[in-house]
Amino acid sequence: MSDKQLSLGVAARLSRYLQILTQTRKTGRNTISSKVLSEHSNINPTQIRRDLSAFGKFGKRGVGYDVDHLISRIKQILHTSGQHNIALVGCGNLGIAIASSDVFIDHGFRIAAVFDVDPAKVGQKVGGVLIQHISDIGATVNEKNVIIGVLAVPSKGAQGAAQGLIDAGVKIIFNYSEALLEVPPGVTVHSMSPAGELLYALYFFLS
Repeated sequence: MSDKQLSLGVAARLSRYLQILTQTRKTGRNTISSKVLSEHSNINPTQIRRDLSAFGKFGKRGVGYDVDHLISRIKQILHTSGQHNIALVGCGNLGIAIASSDVFIDHGFRIAAVFDVDPAKVGQKVGGVLIQHISDIGATVNEKNVIIGVLAVPSKGAQGAAQGLIDAGVKIIFNYSEALLEVPPGVTVHSMSPAGELLYALYFFLS
């Protein structure tokens, strides 16, 4: 399978493997088996081996997969090697939690800019990054080569914040609000809804 011809299912599973591998490396473990990957991902071990074998020979029977090597290779396959800059819009409780977390930097993403509309917050720092007024979004996104926007704003302000990112050239938006965003062709929105995930999990629990 070519690295450029991933199905949505394969890309989603590889992303999940990468997340687990990254956390595994932080515990100091150097190898991991398909069985352990399966336990943490809820994906069948046979499917895991099939996904990985499509891109080469990685594991050794009885030993497992080399964590560092597999992380590096999956990043290449997903085209996520290197560092990618993020703009965070919204500095409420959720925004502060996102900016202060290491969840992004563990995977090569850096929050390079933070914006809010509250004058009382502008000029302060969160996660080591200066909070700017949202009116500065265009110049800052271009200056810092931001490619991803994260919305952590109330639903009523989400469309306006998204439009600011879009006007600045951002093509990928992660939306933590419940708002249904209207975006032009070429812009991808990923809705990060805890309620949706809970409903999904509950369905399978009750089925």
